[in-house]
Amino acid sequence: MLSQKVRLAIGQFMRNARMHLNMSNNFNRKVTSWSILTLWLFVAMLIQLPFMSGNASAASKEQSFIPLQPIINAMNPGEELTLKPGMYLGPVTIDKSISLLGDSSVMIVSTDTSSIQSASTNSPESTININGDGVKLQGFTILHQHSTPTAAIQVEANHAEIKDIHIQTQGFGILARDASEGTFRENVITWTGSETASSSQKGNGIDLYNAHRNHIEGNEIRGMLDGIYMENSREATVKGNTLLHTRYGIHCMYVDGSYVLDNIGEDNITGAMIMGVKNTTVSGNSFRKQSENVHSQGILLYDVHQSSIVNNIVEGNRVGMNIAESAGNDIRGNEVLRNFIGFQLVLAEGNRLHQNQFISNVIDASAVDSRNNEMSSNYWDSFRGLDLNGDGVSEMAYGINPFYEQLISRNSAYQLFFQSPGMVFLSELYTEGKENWSTDQSPLMTTMTMEPQQQPGTTNDTIPVWVIGVILLCISACIMIYSGGLRK
Repeated sequence: MLSQKVRLAIGQFMRNARMHLNMSNNFNRKVTSWSILTLWLFVAMLIQLPFMSGNASAASKEQSFIPLQPIINAMNPGEELTLKPGMYLGPVTIDKSISLLGDSSVMIVSTDTSSIQSASTNSPESTININGDGVKLQGFTILHQHSTPTAAIQVEANHAEIKDIHIQTQGFGILARDASEGTFRENVITWTGSETASSSQKGNGIDLYNAHRNHIEGNEIRGMLDGIYMENSREATVKGNTLLHTRYGIHCMYVDGSYVLDNIGEDNITGAMIMGVKNTTVSGNSFRKQSENVHSQGILLYDVHQSSIVNNIVEGNRVGMNIAESAGNDIRGNEVLRNFIGFQLVLAEGNRLHQNQFISNVIDASAVDSRNNEMSSNYWDSFRGLDLNGDGVSEMAYGINPFYEQLISRNSAYQLFFQSPGMVFLSELYTEGKENWSTDQSPLMTTMTMEPQQQPGTTNDTIPVWVIGVILLCISACIMIYSGGLRK
Protein backbone atom coordinates (compact mmCIF):
# COMPACT_ATOMS: atom_id res chain seq x y z
CA MET A 1 0.00 0.00 0.00
CA LEU A 2 1.26 3.47 -0.87
CA SER A 3 2.16 5.83 1.92
CA GLN A 4 0.12 8.91 2.84
CA LYS A 5 2.67 11.26 1.22
CA VAL A 6 2.59 9.29 -2.01
CA ARG A 7 -1.25 9.37 -2.14
CA LEU A 8 -1.24 13.12 -1.61
CA ALA A 9 1.32 13.57 -4.39
CA ILE A 10 -0.81 11.52 -6.79
CA GLY A 11 -3.93 13.48 -5.86
CA GLN A 12 -2.18 16.78 -6.49
CA PHE A 13 -0.94 15.52 -9.82
CA MET A 14 -4.49 14.42 -10.85
CA ARG A 15 -5.90 17.85 -10.00
CA ASN A 16 -3.24 19.48 -12.17
CA ALA A 17 -4.15 17.05 -14.99
CA ARG A 18 -7.83 18.02 -14.81
CA MET A 19 -6.88 21.69 -15.12
CA HIS A 20 -5.00 20.91 -18.27
CA LEU A 21 -8.04 19.02 -19.64
CA ASN A 22 -10.15 22.19 -19.37
CA MET A 23 -7.93 24.10 -21.76
CA SER A 24 -9.13 25.29 -25.18
CA ASN A 25 -10.43 22.75 -27.71
CA ASN A 26 -7.55 23.39 -30.09
CA PHE A 27 -5.07 21.88 -27.63
CA ASN A 28 -7.35 19.61 -25.61
CA ARG A 29 -6.53 16.34 -27.32
CA LYS A 30 -2.77 16.95 -27.34
CA VAL A 31 -2.65 18.02 -23.69
CA THR A 32 -4.75 15.07 -22.56
CA SER A 33 -2.48 12.54 -24.23
CA TRP A 34 0.68 14.14 -22.73
CA SER A 35 -0.89 14.32 -19.26
CA ILE A 36 -1.89 10.67 -19.30
CA LEU A 37 1.60 9.66 -20.44
CA THR A 38 3.23 11.74 -17.73
CA LEU A 39 0.87 10.31 -15.11
CA TRP A 40 1.81 6.76 -16.01
CA LEU A 41 5.52 7.61 -15.84
CA PHE A 42 5.04 9.17 -12.42
CA VAL A 43 3.14 6.11 -11.10
CA ALA A 44 5.90 3.85 -12.47
CA MET A 45 8.50 5.82 -10.52
CA LEU A 46 6.44 5.54 -7.33
CA ILE A 47 6.22 1.78 -7.78
CA GLN A 48 10.06 1.64 -7.85
CA LEU A 49 10.42 3.50 -4.53
CA PRO A 50 10.16 0.38 -2.29
CA PHE A 51 12.89 -1.33 -4.32
CA MET A 52 15.12 1.76 -4.15
CA SER A 53 14.56 1.93 -0.40
CA GLY A 54 15.56 -1.71 -0.12
CA ASN A 55 18.77 -1.05 -2.01
CA ALA A 56 19.61 1.90 0.27
CA SER A 57 19.01 -0.29 3.30
CA ALA A 58 21.33 -2.92 1.89
CA ALA A 59 24.01 -0.29 1.24
CA SER A 60 23.64 0.93 4.81
CA LYS A 61 24.20 -2.59 6.09
CA GLU A 62 27.34 -2.87 3.99
CA GLN A 63 28.69 0.23 5.74
CA SER A 64 28.05 -1.12 9.25
CA PHE A 65 30.85 -2.26 11.58
CA ILE A 66 32.64 -5.52 10.92
CA PRO A 67 33.30 -7.61 14.06
CA LEU A 68 37.08 -7.92 14.35
CA GLN A 69 37.41 -10.48 17.13
CA PRO A 70 36.15 -13.44 15.00
CA ILE A 71 38.71 -12.53 12.34
CA ILE A 72 41.51 -12.59 14.92
CA ASN A 73 40.25 -15.86 16.42
CA ALA A 74 40.42 -17.51 12.99
CA MET A 75 44.09 -16.57 12.46
CA ASN A 76 46.92 -18.99 13.17
CA PRO A 77 50.08 -18.04 15.12
CA GLY A 78 52.63 -16.41 12.82
CA GLU A 79 49.97 -15.45 10.26
CA GLU A 80 49.83 -11.99 8.65
CA LEU A 81 46.54 -10.44 7.55
CA THR A 82 45.90 -7.24 5.62
CA LEU A 83 42.48 -5.92 6.62
CA LYS A 84 40.11 -4.92 3.83
CA PRO A 85 38.81 -1.32 3.78
CA GLY A 86 36.05 -0.79 6.29
CA MET A 87 35.15 0.00 9.88
CA TYR A 88 35.84 -2.75 12.40
CA LEU A 89 34.34 -3.12 15.85
CA GLY A 90 36.44 -3.32 19.00
CA PRO A 91 37.48 -4.03 21.68
CA VAL A 92 39.52 -7.09 20.77
CA THR A 93 42.12 -9.27 22.44
CA ILE A 94 45.18 -10.71 20.70
CA ASP A 95 46.86 -13.57 22.57
CA LYS A 96 49.03 -15.07 19.80
CA SER A 97 51.85 -13.92 17.55
CA ILE A 98 50.05 -12.46 14.51
CA SER A 99 50.36 -9.37 12.28
CA LEU A 100 47.42 -7.09 11.49
CA LEU A 101 48.09 -4.64 8.67
CA GLY A 102 45.98 -1.94 7.05
CA ASP A 103 45.97 1.54 5.62
CA SER A 104 44.04 4.79 6.02
CA SER A 105 40.85 3.11 4.72
CA VAL A 106 40.78 0.78 7.75
CA MET A 107 39.42 2.04 11.08
CA ILE A 108 38.94 0.12 14.31
CA VAL A 109 36.34 1.77 16.54
CA SER A 110 35.62 1.22 20.20
CA THR A 111 33.18 3.15 22.38
CA ASP A 112 31.51 2.56 25.72
CA THR A 113 28.52 1.16 23.82
CA SER A 114 30.60 -1.16 21.64
CA SER A 115 32.34 -2.54 24.73
CA ILE A 116 28.99 -3.57 26.13
CA GLN A 117 27.82 -5.01 22.81
CA SER A 118 31.07 -6.86 22.13
CA ALA A 119 31.04 -10.54 23.00
CA SER A 120 34.73 -10.42 23.84
CA THR A 121 34.34 -8.51 27.08
CA ASN A 122 31.99 -7.96 29.97
CA SER A 123 33.65 -4.73 31.11
CA PRO A 124 35.26 -1.69 29.44
CA GLU A 125 38.60 -2.50 27.86
CA SER A 126 41.19 -0.92 25.65
CA THR A 127 40.38 -1.05 21.95
CA ILE A 128 43.18 -3.54 21.22
CA ASN A 129 44.55 -5.67 24.08
CA ILE A 130 47.82 -7.48 23.31
CA ASN A 131 48.52 -10.45 25.59
CA GLY A 132 50.71 -12.53 23.28
CA ASP A 133 54.37 -12.03 22.40
CA GLY A 134 55.45 -10.90 18.95
CA VAL A 135 52.28 -9.09 17.83
CA LYS A 136 52.59 -6.55 15.01
CA LEU A 137 50.10 -3.76 14.20
CA GLN A 138 50.66 -1.42 11.29
CA GLY A 139 49.02 1.17 9.10
CA PHE A 140 45.40 1.62 10.21
CA THR A 141 43.42 4.08 12.36
CA ILE A 142 42.02 3.51 15.84
CA LEU A 143 39.15 5.61 17.17
CA HIS A 144 39.02 5.15 20.94
CA GLN A 145 36.03 6.90 22.52
CA HIS A 146 35.70 5.75 26.11
CA SER A 147 34.77 7.68 29.22
CA THR A 148 36.83 5.22 31.30
CA PRO A 149 40.66 5.42 31.67
CA THR A 150 41.44 2.88 28.96
CA ALA A 151 43.78 2.99 25.95
CA ALA A 152 43.62 2.60 22.22
CA ILE A 153 46.31 -0.11 22.50
CA GLN A 154 47.33 -1.91 25.68
CA VAL A 155 50.42 -4.12 25.54
CA GLU A 156 51.13 -6.72 28.21
CA ALA A 157 53.56 -8.89 26.27
CA ASN A 158 57.07 -8.72 24.85
CA HIS A 159 58.41 -7.95 21.37
CA ALA A 160 55.35 -5.99 20.22
CA GLU A 161 55.71 -3.81 17.13
CA ILE A 162 53.30 -0.90 16.79
CA LYS A 163 54.01 1.11 13.64
CA ASP A 164 52.24 3.85 11.66
CA ILE A 165 49.02 3.67 13.66
CA HIS A 166 46.86 6.81 13.75
CA ILE A 167 45.23 6.97 17.16
CA GLN A 168 42.40 9.34 18.05
CA THR A 169 41.68 8.88 21.72
CA GLN A 170 39.71 10.21 24.65
CA GLY A 171 41.86 8.20 27.06
CA PHE A 172 45.41 6.90 26.69
CA GLY A 173 47.19 6.28 23.43
CA ILE A 174 49.47 3.26 24.00
CA LEU A 175 49.88 1.59 27.41
CA ALA A 176 52.72 -0.89 27.96
CA ARG A 177 52.78 -2.85 31.21
CA ASP A 178 55.48 -5.43 31.96
CA ALA A 179 56.20 -5.36 28.23
CA SER A 180 59.84 -5.40 27.16
CA GLU A 181 61.81 -5.11 23.93
CA GLY A 182 58.96 -3.59 21.97
CA THR A 183 59.02 -1.04 19.16
CA PHE A 184 56.67 1.95 18.92
CA ARG A 185 57.47 3.78 15.73
CA GLU A 186 55.95 6.51 13.51
CA ASN A 187 52.56 6.57 15.24
CA VAL A 188 50.34 9.66 15.43
CA ILE A 189 48.46 10.06 18.71
CA THR A 190 45.94 12.87 19.14
CA TRP A 191 43.60 13.85 21.96
CA THR A 192 40.03 14.07 20.61
CA GLY A 193 38.21 14.70 23.86
CA SER A 194 36.98 18.05 25.12
CA GLU A 195 39.32 20.95 24.47
CA THR A 196 38.53 22.23 27.96
CA ALA A 197 39.45 18.93 29.64
CA SER A 198 41.82 19.32 32.58
CA SER A 199 45.11 17.47 32.82
CA SER A 200 43.61 14.96 35.26
CA GLN A 201 40.99 14.00 32.65
CA LYS A 202 43.55 13.12 29.99
CA GLY A 203 45.80 10.12 29.47
CA ASN A 204 49.40 9.89 28.29
CA GLY A 205 50.33 9.40 24.67
CA ILE A 206 52.77 6.50 25.19
CA ASP A 207 52.87 5.19 28.76
CA LEU A 208 55.44 2.59 29.89
CA TYR A 209 55.64 1.03 33.33
CA ASN A 210 58.07 -1.73 34.27
CA ALA A 211 58.77 -2.12 30.56
CA HIS A 212 62.45 -2.41 29.67
CA ARG A 213 64.57 -2.00 26.52
CA ASN A 214 61.78 -0.52 24.42
CA HIS A 215 62.39 1.65 21.36
CA ILE A 216 60.15 4.70 20.86
CA GLU A 217 60.94 6.58 17.66
CA GLY A 218 59.40 9.01 15.19
CA ASN A 219 56.01 9.40 16.88
CA GLU A 220 53.92 12.57 16.86
CA ILE A 221 51.88 13.17 20.00
CA ARG A 222 49.56 16.12 20.45
CA GLY A 223 47.32 17.39 23.25
CA MET A 224 47.80 14.50 25.69
CA LEU A 225 48.65 14.67 29.41
CA ASP A 226 52.29 13.63 28.99
CA GLY A 227 53.56 12.90 25.52
CA ILE A 228 55.83 10.00 26.51
CA TYR A 229 55.77 8.76 30.11
CA MET A 230 58.21 6.12 31.34
CA GLU A 231 58.48 4.86 34.90
CA ASN A 232 60.70 2.09 36.20
CA SER A 233 61.60 1.24 32.61
CA ARG A 234 65.33 0.81 32.05
CA GLU A 235 67.46 1.01 28.93
CA ALA A 236 64.80 2.68 26.77
CA THR A 237 65.51 4.69 23.63
CA VAL A 238 63.30 7.71 22.92
CA LYS A 239 64.36 9.18 19.61
CA GLY A 240 63.07 11.65 17.03
CA ASN A 241 59.59 12.16 18.47
CA THR A 242 57.50 15.36 18.17
CA LEU A 243 55.57 16.41 21.28
CA LEU A 244 53.11 19.29 21.18
CA HIS A 245 50.67 20.90 23.64
CA THR A 246 51.18 18.44 26.51
CA ARG A 247 52.03 18.84 30.18
CA TYR A 248 55.44 17.16 29.98
CA GLY A 249 56.60 16.32 26.48
CA ILE A 250 58.87 13.57 27.83
CA HIS A 251 58.51 12.42 31.44
CA CYS A 252 61.14 9.93 32.67
CA MET A 253 61.26 8.46 36.18
CA TYR A 254 63.73 5.75 37.22
CA VAL A 255 64.85 4.90 33.69
CA ASP A 256 68.53 4.16 34.28
CA GLY A 257 70.67 3.61 31.22
CA SER A 258 68.21 5.22 28.80
CA TYR A 259 68.65 7.53 25.81
CA VAL A 260 66.56 10.61 24.99
CA LEU A 261 67.76 11.72 21.56
CA ASP A 262 66.78 14.20 18.83
CA ASN A 263 63.23 14.88 20.04
CA ILE A 264 61.26 18.09 19.40
CA GLY A 265 58.96 19.64 21.98
CA GLU A 266 56.98 22.86 21.63
CA ASP A 267 54.21 24.60 23.59
CA ASN A 268 54.33 22.15 26.50
CA ILE A 269 54.56 23.09 30.16
CA THR A 270 57.92 21.31 30.32
CA GLY A 271 59.78 19.93 27.34
CA ALA A 272 61.56 17.08 29.14
CA MET A 273 61.33 16.15 32.81
CA ILE A 274 64.11 13.73 33.75
CA MET A 275 64.06 12.62 37.37
CA GLY A 276 65.45 9.88 39.54
CA VAL A 277 67.84 8.51 36.91
CA LYS A 278 71.53 7.77 36.43
CA ASN A 279 73.71 6.87 33.47
CA THR A 280 71.23 8.42 31.04
CA THR A 281 71.94 10.48 27.92
CA VAL A 282 69.83 13.47 26.85
CA SER A 283 71.24 14.69 23.55
CA GLY A 284 70.30 16.53 20.37
CA ASN A 285 66.83 17.55 21.54
CA SER A 286 65.08 20.83 20.76
CA PHE A 287 62.64 22.28 23.29
CA ARG A 288 61.12 25.61 22.33
CA LYS A 289 58.33 27.89 23.54
CA GLN A 290 57.60 26.29 26.91
CA SER A 291 56.60 29.65 28.41
CA GLU A 292 52.85 29.95 29.06
CA ASN A 293 52.93 28.46 32.56
CA VAL A 294 54.74 29.77 35.63
CA HIS A 295 56.45 26.37 35.89
CA SER A 296 57.42 26.17 32.22
CA GLN A 297 60.93 25.03 31.38
CA GLY A 298 62.79 23.43 28.53
CA ILE A 299 64.64 20.67 30.42
CA LEU A 300 64.23 19.79 34.10
CA LEU A 301 66.82 17.53 35.74
CA TYR A 302 65.76 16.42 39.20
CA ASP A 303 67.76 13.88 41.18
CA VAL A 304 69.83 13.00 38.11
CA HIS A 305 73.30 11.53 38.51
CA GLN A 306 76.23 10.55 36.28
CA SER A 307 74.32 11.47 33.13
CA SER A 308 75.14 13.41 29.96
CA ILE A 309 73.09 16.42 28.84
CA VAL A 310 74.74 17.43 25.58
CA ASN A 311 74.04 19.35 22.37
CA ASN A 312 70.44 20.29 23.17
CA ILE A 313 68.66 23.50 22.15
CA VAL A 314 66.39 25.21 24.67
CA GLU A 315 64.88 28.37 23.24
CA GLY A 316 62.13 30.78 24.20
CA ASN A 317 61.21 29.06 27.47
CA ARG A 318 60.51 30.57 30.84
CA VAL A 319 63.50 28.59 32.16
CA GLY A 320 65.88 26.99 29.71
CA MET A 321 67.43 24.32 31.94
CA ASN A 322 66.57 23.64 35.57
CA ILE A 323 69.10 21.47 37.44
CA ALA A 324 67.88 20.51 40.90
CA GLU A 325 69.36 18.13 43.48
CA SER A 326 71.54 16.57 40.79
CA ALA A 327 75.22 15.72 40.89
CA GLY A 328 78.03 14.40 38.75
CA ASN A 329 76.48 15.27 35.38
CA ASP A 330 78.18 16.39 32.18
CA ILE A 331 76.26 19.38 30.77
CA ARG A 332 78.02 20.28 27.54
CA GLY A 333 77.51 21.91 24.15
CA ASN A 334 73.94 23.08 24.76
CA GLU A 335 72.47 26.21 23.16
CA VAL A 336 70.46 28.22 25.68
CA LEU A 337 68.71 30.94 23.69
CA ARG A 338 66.19 33.70 24.44
CA ASN A 339 64.83 32.26 27.68
CA PHE A 340 63.74 34.36 30.64
CA ILE A 341 66.24 32.45 32.78
CA GLY A 342 68.97 30.56 30.96
CA PHE A 343 69.54 27.90 33.60
CA GLN A 344 68.93 27.39 37.28
CA LEU A 345 71.02 25.46 39.77
CA VAL A 346 69.18 24.43 42.94
CA LEU A 347 70.96 22.22 45.48
CA ALA A 348 73.11 20.95 42.63
CA GLU A 349 76.71 19.98 43.28
CA GLY A 350 79.62 18.49 41.41
CA ASN A 351 78.25 19.03 37.91
CA ARG A 352 80.43 20.06 34.99
CA LEU A 353 79.08 22.79 32.70
CA HIS A 354 81.28 23.57 29.75
CA GLN A 355 81.12 24.71 26.13
CA ASN A 356 77.50 25.83 26.44
CA GLN A 357 76.23 29.01 24.76
CA PHE A 358 74.01 31.49 26.59
CA ILE A 359 72.56 34.03 24.17
CA SER A 360 69.83 36.68 24.63
CA ASN A 361 68.51 35.35 27.92
CA VAL A 362 66.94 37.88 30.29
CA ILE A 363 68.86 36.28 33.16
CA ASP A 364 71.83 34.15 32.18
CA ALA A 365 71.72 31.88 35.20
CA SER A 366 70.87 31.60 38.85
CA ALA A 367 72.22 29.38 41.60
CA VAL A 368 70.76 28.55 45.00
CA ASP A 369 72.73 26.48 47.52
CA SER A 370 74.79 24.98 44.70
CA ARG A 371 78.51 24.53 45.20
CA ASN A 372 81.47 22.86 43.58
CA ASN A 373 80.00 22.95 40.09
CA GLU A 374 82.76 23.26 37.52
CA MET A 375 81.99 25.91 34.90
CA SER A 376 84.41 26.54 32.05
CA SER A 377 84.58 27.55 28.39
CA ASN A 378 80.97 28.70 28.14
CA TYR A 379 79.93 31.66 25.99
CA TRP A 380 77.90 34.41 27.68
CA ASP A 381 76.74 37.15 25.32
CA SER A 382 76.17 39.58 28.22
CA PHE A 383 79.78 39.26 29.41
CA ARG A 384 82.51 41.68 28.32
CA GLY A 385 85.75 39.86 28.89
CA LEU A 386 89.40 40.55 28.14
CA ASP A 387 91.45 38.31 25.85
CA LEU A 388 95.12 39.29 26.09
CA ASN A 389 96.76 36.41 24.23
CA GLY A 390 94.20 35.96 21.44
CA ASP A 391 93.25 32.38 22.30
CA GLY A 392 89.52 33.20 22.38
CA VAL A 393 89.29 32.76 26.14
CA SER A 394 88.88 35.63 28.56
CA GLU A 395 91.50 36.11 31.25
CA MET A 396 88.71 37.54 33.39
CA ALA A 397 86.31 35.14 35.10
CA TYR A 398 82.58 35.55 34.73
CA GLY A 399 80.62 35.47 37.97
CA ILE A 400 76.85 35.05 37.71
CA ASN A 401 75.55 38.13 39.48
CA PRO A 402 72.35 37.37 41.46
CA PHE A 403 71.43 41.05 41.91
CA TYR A 404 68.80 41.35 39.17
CA GLU A 405 67.06 38.06 40.02
CA GLN A 406 66.93 38.92 43.71
CA LEU A 407 65.54 42.35 42.87
CA ILE A 408 62.69 41.15 40.64
CA SER A 409 61.85 38.35 43.07
CA ARG A 410 60.95 41.10 45.53
CA ASN A 411 59.22 43.36 43.02
CA SER A 412 58.51 42.01 39.54
CA ALA A 413 57.87 45.54 38.18
CA TYR A 414 61.63 46.05 38.00
CA GLN A 415 61.69 43.75 34.97
CA LEU A 416 60.86 46.88 32.95
CA PHE A 417 64.39 48.14 33.66
CA PHE A 418 66.16 45.05 32.34
CA GLN A 419 69.52 46.01 30.77
CA SER A 420 68.85 49.71 31.33
CA PRO A 421 72.03 51.75 32.10
CA GLY A 422 70.95 52.27 35.70
CA MET A 423 70.26 48.57 36.26
CA VAL A 424 73.61 47.59 34.73
CA PHE A 425 75.39 50.16 36.91
CA LEU A 426 73.72 48.89 40.09
CA SER A 427 74.50 45.28 39.18
CA GLU A 428 78.18 46.12 38.81
CA LEU A 429 78.18 47.74 42.24
CA TYR A 430 76.65 44.67 43.87
CA THR A 431 79.40 42.36 45.16
CA GLU A 432 77.92 40.83 48.29
CA GLY A 433 78.94 37.18 48.70
CA LYS A 434 80.88 37.23 45.46
CA GLU A 435 83.13 34.39 46.57
CA ASN A 436 80.05 32.12 46.56
CA TRP A 437 78.78 33.13 43.12
CA SER A 438 78.74 30.46 40.44
CA THR A 439 81.70 31.41 38.29
CA ASP A 440 82.98 30.49 34.84
CA GLN A 441 86.76 30.66 35.20
CA SER A 442 87.47 30.69 31.45
CA PRO A 443 84.53 32.12 29.51
CA LEU A 444 84.73 32.18 25.74
CA MET A 445 84.93 35.49 23.88
CA THR A 446 82.96 34.23 20.85
CA THR A 447 80.50 31.46 20.15
CA MET A 448 81.84 28.21 18.81
CA THR A 449 80.02 28.74 15.50
CA MET A 450 81.56 32.20 15.06
CA GLU A 451 85.14 30.98 15.16
CA PRO A 452 86.64 30.81 11.65
CA GLN A 453 87.71 27.38 10.52
CA GLN A 454 91.09 27.31 8.76
CA GLN A 455 91.38 24.71 6.03
CA PRO A 456 94.36 22.32 6.13
CA GLY A 457 97.26 23.45 4.00
CA THR A 458 96.32 27.14 4.07
CA THR A 459 97.97 30.01 5.89
CA ASN A 460 96.44 32.83 7.83
CA ASP A 461 97.07 35.96 5.72
CA THR A 462 94.92 38.29 7.82
CA ILE A 463 96.77 41.51 8.72
CA PRO A 464 96.68 42.08 12.49
CA VAL A 465 94.67 45.09 13.59
CA TRP A 466 97.62 46.58 15.47
CA VAL A 467 99.69 46.69 12.25
CA ILE A 468 96.96 48.67 10.49
CA GLY A 469 96.83 51.03 13.49
CA VAL A 470 100.59 51.67 13.41
CA ILE A 471 100.47 52.42 9.69
CA LEU A 472 97.62 54.89 10.13
CA LEU A 473 99.48 56.54 13.03
CA CYS A 474 102.62 56.97 10.92
CA ILE A 475 100.64 58.46 8.03
CA SER A 476 98.96 60.92 10.42
CA ALA A 477 102.33 61.95 11.90
CA CYS A 478 103.83 62.56 8.44
CA ILE A 479 100.86 64.70 7.43
CA MET A 480 101.18 66.81 10.59
CA ILE A 481 104.94 67.32 10.10
CA TYR A 482 104.48 68.23 6.46
CA SER A 483 101.68 70.66 7.28
CA GLY A 484 103.86 72.34 9.93
CA GLY A 485 106.73 72.78 7.42
CA LEU A 486 104.44 74.50 4.95
CA ARG A 487 103.32 77.05 7.55
CA LYS A 488 106.96 78.00 8.21
